[in-house]
Amino acid sequence: MAQRLALRQLLSLTPRTLPLQGQWMLPGPLAPHVPVVPHGRVFGTSAACRSTFNVQDGSDFQDRVVNNPKPVVVDFHAQWCGPCKILGPRLEKMVAKQEGKVLMAKVDIDDHTDLAIEYEVSAVPTVLAMKNGDVVDKFVGIKDEDQLEAFLKKLIGA
Repeated sequence: MAQRLALRQLLSLTPRTLPLQGQWMLPGPLAPHVPVVPHGRVFGTSAACRSTFNVQDGSDFQDRVVNNPKPVVVDFHAQWCGPCKILGPRLEKMVAKQEGKVLMAKVDIDDHTDLAIEYEVSAVPTVLAMKNGDVVDKFVGIKDEDQLEAFLKKLIGA
């Protein structure tokens, strides 16, 4: 019965009285609209999450990579690829350090074989640097952080 009342109360809230993301509402008539943060845990996105995205399909690649006014690093990888698992997080970290000057698109070659063929990816990891829809630089294999930083600086023109 208490669950039904709590659900009914939640469903009757207007968008203005809904709790903020990561907050709970205290049930009952004494505190009907008092938000409570559960144990101080609120989910958010870090800079790495905002600057890195997974490509969903060909049209998504066209919209978010080819037509993007910002430079984009495209990481062609595979789940089964050991070197990809090393390079991916390293590259994401370096892209996040650029504070939004460059974006990173992740393309799984097993899911998007057509894109891998179109961009002549014959080994993974392959990383492309794209500006205004054109490939301006490329490397295959693992690079250390200094090499990745030089690659990104060249791309953004810093």
